[in-house]
Amino acid sequence: MNKVEQIVLAGGCFWCTEAVFQRLEGVISVTSGYTGGNIKNPAYREVCTGRTGHAEGVLIAYDPDKLDMNTLLEIFFATHDPTTMNRQGNDVGTQYRSEIFYSTEAQKQQSENFISALEKENIFDSAIVTRISPLDVFYKAEDDHQNYYNENQLQPYCSFVISPKIKKIKTYYSDKLKTS
Repeated sequence: MNKVEQIVLAGGCFWCTEAVFQRLEGVISVTSGYTGGNIKNPAYREVCTGRTGHAEGVLIAYDPDKLDMNTLLEIFFATHDPTTMNRQGNDVGTQYRSEIFYSTEAQKQQSENFISALEKENIFDSAIVTRISPLDVFYKAEDDHQNYYNENQLQPYCSFVISPKIKKIKTYYSDKLKTS
């Protein structure tokens, strides 16, 4: 049996992050949801107000023998803007923050080291604001938010915001994508 690890990545709208990570070899499942907030079982309409403190994120179950943490982080940082506080493009609010919710101390350390390396190399024009926090409770989002891009590719948000991210991973990470 393969080893399975879990991590939650919040990089703005969970539809975007879900679509990217669903396509990677070694990813077993991606679930859109909410974490890092202060009420139990939040609904999308509540999270969208920004008052619950939750981030939109994706719970990723992956096989670390097929997809290592550095590759996971590299793709995460390549497909969202980690330099904008509580914002990704036109999506504004604390629910769209950049945050890594780790489930192991090794993930925490690797995340800290990865961000330090990005900053040392001045990869981004502005400071990285991505937070690193322990994963506490993750609440699965409503069913209509699961597999969103795959079922709504012609929707304008998907066409203009998510499709360019998919094109980017196909261009720069084609060797990391699932073949089927």
